[in-house]
Amino acid sequence: MKRIILTTLLLLTALAAPAHAQAGPGRLQIRGADVSSLAKSEALGGVYRDTRGRRGDALAILSQAGLNYMRLKVWVNPADGYNTKARVLPVAKRVKALGMGLLIDFHYSDTWADPGKQFKPAAWEALPFAQLRQAVYDHTYDVLDALRDQGTTADMVQVGNEINGGLLWPDGSNSNWANTAALLNAGYDAVKAVSGSTRVVLHLANGGDNGLYRWWFDNANANGIRYDVIGLSYYSYWHGTLAAFQSNLNDVAARYGKPVVVVETAHPFTTADDDGWPNIITAAEPYPGYPATPQGQSAMLAKVAEIVRAVPNGRGLGLFTWEATWTGVRGNGWDPADPSSGNGWENQALFDYNDRALPAMAVLGRL
Repeated sequence: MKRIILTTLLLLTALAAPAHAQAGPGRLQIRGADVSSLAKSEALGGVYRDTRGRRGDALAILSQAGLNYMRLKVWVNPADGYNTKARVLPVAKRVKALGMGLLIDFHYSDTWADPGKQFKPAAWEALPFAQLRQAVYDHTYDVLDALRDQGTTADMVQVGNEINGGLLWPDGSNSNWANTAALLNAGYDAVKAVSGSTRVVLHLANGGDNGLYRWWFDNANANGIRYDVIGLSYYSYWHGTLAAFQSNLNDVAARYGKPVVVVETAHPFTTADDDGWPNIITAAEPYPGYPATPQGQSAMLAKVAEIVRAVPNGRGLGLFTWEATWTGVRGNGWDPADPSSGNGWENQALFDYNDRALPAMAVLGRL
């Protein structure tokens, strides 16, 4: 009789529980945002407000919405002096004070590094290869050691940014995989010398291109490149269908036995412009079924998160929406060497043109 009563009580408890508590995985480990532009925005008068219009600290607003990880890029010697060790340290301190994780993204450049450009820092231009490799180690160690010393050890580190074609061209181009491996492993070794628990991410763009990822990581493995996590950029308006993205994520996680994280994704909340500089994405419906509206932005982030969460064996760590705080602040443009340049991304931030938090922020925080 006791067994019958106990079974009945357990059954009633299960029936009474909310549906989301009965089945399905929990929240993503990483519900993140890239906020690399924040320090410069704040210095130039940028304002951030919560959903009720109350002015506040952008990082606190993101944290209160449920985000738990921030990404900060590092350049070597950029023309505007931002995204350097000195500028990253105080932002990292604020991130950690809010209890959030920290991803540091090394570009190994004085400016943007991506699949189309991997320019050496000016100070490294004439270095022989052995010294270039040492420069990668020393720069990586220097920044991460400073973070550790102030009590804000990086939780994850990208050794390179969107390195489809390698890094530090021409020396580290993956037309010579031995060189690519030597440079990436120098970065890996520096990360682990500072903190053995910090996870190293290798980051490619074109998250829907399975052929690229198999070619790249097959070569990485064949050349002894060391890493802990596979990082992807996936922008649905550039990088293939959601189905292709899902297929690639699932395949690389299984094929290489590594967790995966989307370190860049975004979607516009409007087609309007806020700073007089043309937006990069202007279509009213950048991806079928996902319009450039606050609702469309929320739905796309939720869909990308759903795909990451569904990666088998719990290997989908989460996602970062790119440049969540890059609003239309005069002087905070894309070109660090040109103060008059504007921002083509403000219609994909997580703050609207009245500086208020958009609905997508809370959606991302709950995922």
